[in-house]
Amino acid sequence: MTAEFVRDFKNHKIVPDVVPVPPESVLQITYPGELQVNLGNILMPREVKDEPVVKWTAEPNGLYTLCMTDPDAPSRTAPKFREWHHWLVVNIPGCAIDRGELLSEYIGAGPPKKTGLHRYVFLVYKQNERLNCTEKRLNNRSTQGRGKFSIHKFSEKYNLGLPVAGNFFQAQFDEYVPKLFRQLGQFQNAI
Repeated sequence: MTAEFVRDFKNHKIVPDVVPVPPESVLQITYPGELQVNLGNILMPREVKDEPVVKWTAEPNGLYTLCMTDPDAPSRTAPKFREWHHWLVVNIPGCAIDRGELLSEYIGAGPPKKTGLHRYVFLVYKQNERLNCTEKRLNNRSTQGRGKFSIHKFSEKYNLGLPVAGNFFQAQFDEYVPKLFRQLGQFQNAI
């Protein structure tokens, strides 16, 4: 972990808004078109609408949990839905996300109009054992059950400890967001 990594997690207030301490290492996240997530860089919703490739240093026989969460819903100044989780996968063998258990299907960034930049935080936790989660399975066509989530409380519930890897980007409204809201059955100013 570099000093820059720790500083970025603290300067962008990922610590303490999402986690109490920065993760141990940087998560490698690549969206189609070779767009990299890089400690708070700005990416547009149209660029992150599709599920990214996510890699971390994993033990071959280890099981992991991956989460993507937005602590700024509906805005950073009034985060009444903090956190709104966009993706949640447990029981991932190594880095094989597609072989993990999908609790919440991926939904890209969707910051409402005039809410400024939102932080989109990716965290990976190493599991001590296979999880038997009680959470409802969520598809990518609804917002129900995604708001007022806390990855830190989820990690406490399942005894995951602190994240082993993380990264984040920022995004603000663009022309793709209304399309996403229609997919989710929401009005443009919702979420």
